[in-house]
Amino acid sequence: MIKHDIEKVGAMFEIPGDFIFAERYGSGHINETYSVEYNQGGTTIRYIFQLINKFVFKNPEKLMDNIYRVTSHIHEKLKIAGDKSRHTLTVIKSNDNLPYAIDENGNYWRVYVFVEKAKTYDIIETPDQAYQAARAFGEFQKMLVDLPGGRLFETIKDFHNTPKRVERLKEVIAEDKLGRVKECQAEIDFVMSRIDDTEKLIQLQEAGKIPERITHNDTKLNNVMLDYLTGEGICVIDLDTVMPGLVHYDFGDLVRTSTSPAAEDEQDLSKVYMQFDMFEAILRGYMAGAGEFLNETEKKLLPFSGKLIPLEIGVRFLTDHLEGDVYFRIHRDDHNLDRCRTQFKLVESIEEQYDKMMELLESI
Repeated sequence: MIKHDIEKVGAMFEIPGDFIFAERYGSGHINETYSVEYNQGGTTIRYIFQLINKFVFKNPEKLMDNIYRVTSHIHEKLKIAGDKSRHTLTVIKSNDNLPYAIDENGNYWRVYVFVEKAKTYDIIETPDQAYQAARAFGEFQKMLVDLPGGRLFETIKDFHNTPKRVERLKEVIAEDKLGRVKECQAEIDFVMSRIDDTEKLIQLQEAGKIPERITHNDTKLNNVMLDYLTGEGICVIDLDTVMPGLVHYDFGDLVRTSTSPAAEDEQDLSKVYMQFDMFEAILRGYMAGAGEFLNETEKKLLPFSGKLIPLEIGVRFLTDHLEGDVYFRIHRDDHNLDRCRTQFKLVESIEEQYDKMMELLESI
């Protein structure tokens, strides 16, 4: 059911033609998304309308400034390479010449041109899809290396600061408000035995060995649109978390979300493991997109990031379980503990294959 007057929303933006139709669109859980059609000179043109979730993103204006700067910069680069307008999102300006509009109820809206003849996939099916997604994210990073205008706004501060995630876990363990620590000792020990790993990237960044880049920070397969005909990854979407970060955050999350055949909350841990062919596809795809701008230290740390990010996310699930499931929504008892255990099992599988992963990297 549509709760808003979408035609009225559209009237706040520079969209020519006549409104035809709107419907809810996509599987996202944060922003409300609509597919909207307009008649423009006898041709039906589609747009994506989104209501930005102000409870998650506290500063929609700066968020949209990030997105407009990023997409405009990529558009300029694509013009030089030829007409590839489908290869990045196109932000439609409001009647006030802003990349967003505010309705009478204080809601923030944005509009993109609909990317036609391409789709997203929620579940990865083949190594080629993994390759295409990784290449697209790598190219996305590469095109933003020289973004002018100063540092982007941090939409979620310290999002991938693993040491701070661990410090919060330690605080929650000390409080033990719900008496759950005893049942989670194996998981706590798992984290504490890998403290050096959790600090490694931040320490290297502070030492100037790895530079801050512009990163996507949510590199799931369904955030890349694949062309209907060619299967090529053509357009990176869901840009709300594009902000300063390390390339390893994006690569590590690709490994975390795309290499295991099991669901994130799988209770049968025998089903959780890293499929090496998927890792190889991700590494080759990412290097094809990003390899030319990475320094040698960044390259050498790519396999490491594949185990760090599931470790970090596991820490977050464990922290939430001990706190009483206040952040991640649960659908059964111990749901966040199950999620934590799948992440840690994936870390173990990656550790077992780590030497092979490094050998592959050296061969590329």
